[in-house]
Amino acid sequence: MFPFKRLLLGAAMTTLACTTQADDELTVGGKNFTEQLILASMTSQYLEAWGYEVEERSGMGTSVLRKAQESGQIDLYWEYTGTSLISYNGVEEKLDPQETYDRVKQLDAEKGLVWLEPSEANNTYALAMREDQAETLGITSLSDLAEVINNGEPLVLASNATFYSRDDGLRPMQERYGFEFGRRNVKRMDQGLTLPSLDQGEVDVAMTTATNGRIPALDLTVLEDDRQFFPNYALAPVVRQDTLDEHPELAAQLNILSGLLDDATMARLNAQVDVERETVEDVAAQFLEDQRLL
Repeated sequence: MFPFKRLLLGAAMTTLACTTQADDELTVGGKNFTEQLILASMTSQYLEAWGYEVEERSGMGTSVLRKAQESGQIDLYWEYTGTSLISYNGVEEKLDPQETYDRVKQLDAEKGLVWLEPSEANNTYALAMREDQAETLGITSLSDLAEVINNGEPLVLASNATFYSRDDGLRPMQERYGFEFGRRNVKRMDQGLTLPSLDQGEVDVAMTTATNGRIPALDLTVLEDDRQFFPNYALAPVVRQDTLDEHPELAAQLNILSGLLDDATMARLNAQVDVERETVEDVAAQFLEDQRLL
């Protein structure tokens, strides 16, 4: 972090520290994949350092977590703008990143949920190939992939069940680019297995997300979404309005953390867990210590 930003961060923390009560209680949620587990642990440790009493409930399914927040069982968690836009609010309109954020902020406010400042991490969907195979076939983009498949190359895709069926997933992506893998050439599996299956040569293409730490570790090529099909999945803290009414200082505190996250940072943290086999708690703590937040 640049020295000037460090000074601003320190000043903000000093000011906010005066408003946090030691007996404040918060429930922090998280989904059931590496990035979300890291964020839940990071946020819990960070808020405990502010003096809150925190209960962490991570490892939850997406829809279960959202319902838990709407019902008041979860005070806050990190969500993706594209998930709220499409999965929770059913918006099919194509929007740019700022429009996406503004729309979900408005729609979720009607449900008592507040979107705080988005980070620069955009964990959108992506397709990846082994670098050597992509070079051999001349594939750098999804349009290239479509052309190769339409020319008769029977490439096999690894996809999780969610990407296979969702409205911003496989079927509409194929329609946008004018090709089809074919049912026989799509292998459905847990999301954590798609890139290992690609690396081991069991498939030719794998769905993934942009901040997956295994991408650089496995020398994979992410194909350019040259027709801009995938929506923006900016990562941001979402808090119940009732919670913010009780703890208004929480918004500024979480915005500090949000301002430190981007694609490269999240990919590095994810890799420390998924590739280097460090624990989620240790990775989260080390990041906070490096940023002088613990």
